[in-house]
Amino acid sequence: AGAETVKRAVQLDAASRFQESLVCYQEGIDLLLQVVKATTDEAKKHRYRQKISEYMTRAEDIKKHIEKEKQDGKYHKQIRIEENATGFGYERLFHEYLTEIVSEVWVEDPYIRQVHQASRSSLYNFLRFCEMLVKGPCKVKTIHLLTSYDVGSGRSQQMSALEEIKQSLSNYGVTLNIDFSSSIHDREIRFNNGWTIKIGRGLDYFKQPRGHFSIGYCDFDLRPCRETTVDVFHTKHTKKM
Repeated sequence: AGAETVKRAVQLDAASRFQESLVCYQEGIDLLLQVVKATTDEAKKHRYRQKISEYMTRAEDIKKHIEKEKQDGKYHKQIRIEENATGFGYERLFHEYLTEIVSEVWVEDPYIRQVHQASRSSLYNFLRFCEMLVKGPCKVKTIHLLTSYDVGSGRSQQMSALEEIKQSLSNYGVTLNIDFSSSIHDREIRFNNGWTIKIGRGLDYFKQPRGHFSIGYCDFDLRPCRETTVDVFHTKHTKKM
């Protein structure tokens, strides 16, 4: 398992997919260290240690490269979510960027509203996203939402739902600031540790479940997705709204 994981790390490294490569190197090194502990053959131990040393050096170089890209504001990672893919719940997508220092979050999405039944999930998706933030490990104190007004009678439903989310968040010591714009088009999420995540479909990249008692209705990791692209950037300064 350790050899296979390291082999995958080398492939990702060669493809310049450095963030993913680093994770595989780290996992592979841990597995190989376990093999060294269990091996009694000194010659094999020596060979394993040599390889581990090489992988650790490369992992350290990648770490420095990623850190430099962050400092220069050039870091960019792209994730392609295929049609009907599963395993892309919010925790899976965002967890590595929600470090303990995150205390402020900006969400820009023009469709956190409900115009008809098919889009009603947008408000629930935003609620799910807020629940993830409340669970941590970050200590979020403020969430800024910029969206657009719903039309017609849907506006009162939208305002009522957002106010309920706001009140509920306040019970957990989180302030929700809500602003509206008629010209907003971009969809992005920013954390005050410098990470910006742009999702082509915003938070609403999940397909509707087949029914209220279908697998994936409650657990978003099991819910099929619609095809979309996720772009992740790191910048020194997170812009304000």
